[in-house]
Amino acid sequence: MTLDPGGGSAIVTIKDVAARAGVSVATVSRTLNNQATVDEQLADRVRVAAAELGYRRNGIARSLRLQRADVWALIISDIANPFFTAIARGLEDLAQRQGFSVVLCNSDEDPAKEANYLEVAEREQVSGVVLSPNRIGSDISPLTRLGVPVVAVDRPLRAPVDTVLVRSAAGAQEATEHLLDVGWRRPACITGPESAQTAIQRLAGYRRGLLARKRRPAASLVRHADYRADRAALATAELLDGRNPPDSFFVANSEMALGVLQELRSRGLTVGEDVGLVAFDNAPWTAFTDRPLSVVDQPAYEMGVLAGNLLLSRLGVPLSDRPAPRVRRLRTELIVRESSLHG
Repeated sequence: MTLDPGGGSAIVTIKDVAARAGVSVATVSRTLNNQATVDEQLADRVRVAAAELGYRRNGIARSLRLQRADVWALIISDIANPFFTAIARGLEDLAQRQGFSVVLCNSDEDPAKEANYLEVAEREQVSGVVLSPNRIGSDISPLTRLGVPVVAVDRPLRAPVDTVLVRSAAGAQEATEHLLDVGWRRPACITGPESAQTAIQRLAGYRRGLLARKRRPAASLVRHADYRADRAALATAELLDGRNPPDSFFVANSEMALGVLQELRSRGLTVGEDVGLVAFDNAPWTAFTDRPLSVVDQPAYEMGVLAGNLLLSRLGVPLSDRPAPRVRRLRTELIVRESSLHG
């Protein structure tokens, strides 16, 4: 018997069943696969031994022997973020239509937790992985050595794999230009951690938007923070308490926008009147605030479907015949609502 890596009871293998029944491993395998070539008395001994030991068949391993593993792993960085749940829905809908199941794993932006899930995916020999990489850097080399296809979503990997991204910089630029075009004069940018590619791209787009409207980017109007509401609230407070506070905000995701709204409300400030606001991500709640939020909408569902199609194109294809890694960048859409309109 082998120990369960999850810390549970020992795992019974067909070798254990063969030893208990006094037959070969091949006889156990043929019996459990209902092959008629096994002597009935031997087959009975195998079935009795399997029942006594509590043997359970490994469905994933069996599907691999049949050249068709039907499980994909989706490892995302924040299951509470509606952006990632929409990606999950798109991937799952595609997978179900094609006869695959999806196992959802939430890494919480924790490199150690993500590494554990990648190890599980390797150990369980899933047929494909869709990964939203952590901001430090993800090691997928054990999977690539096994030939398991990996698709990165939202953020790129250093490894050459298929990747699905959005045009973050272009979306941020459009949002910033919009704030200036409707009359706000000092838009600030609250973006994610400096190590996150999405945060870097959205800051770059914000700066381009300023330059496109003949405004000089000011470091005093930029704050980096974790993609969390409480961190964004602190960043908002710092900006508003500064010597030359902003009159509007471009915020890098919807979770951070909640923190910005919280801080503005605590100061009695109303978006669309006292302060302008545009946020990345069209979370469901953004259309139902007192002053609905202007947002940069990402095609999250379509990203999940596209990631699934990229996986499908590599399954069952020998490594030597697989296409070169592809990068797909989808467009964003600016949805203008009351929060960004100048009062």
